[in-house]
Amino acid sequence: MKKSTLHIALLASAVAVLTLAPKLTAADSPMAGCTMGGCCGGAAEVTTVADTKATPDLLTTCPVSGDKLGADGMKPFTFTYKGQEVKLCCKSCKKDFDKNPEKYMKLIRAADKK
Repeated sequence: MKKSTLHIALLASAVAVLTLAPKLTAADSPMAGCTMGGCCGGAAEVTTVADTKATPDLLTTCPVSGDKLGADGMKPFTFTYKGQEVKLCCKSCKKDFDKNPEKYMKLIRAADKK
């Protein structure tokens, strides 16, 4: 009798967690948008919209990972940072960019000068 009560309690808990937990989609994954597979395992493509008035990012590689942008035919993860368009190979690189954005902005601006 105790085992069946335990099983019912565990089942009820699992149902409650699944019912109350937020529904996640592939785009919500921190690995979403990876185009290369190296830095984040090759998850589904995600692209944000950059400001149309932003200075274009002319860098052909991800400033964070160094991977070539669009090598697998997928669009880079794009956003605007202080009026500058930034292209990363995937959404996961954004967290590293956010830790030290000026380091990566120097690479982007250097490509703009060439």
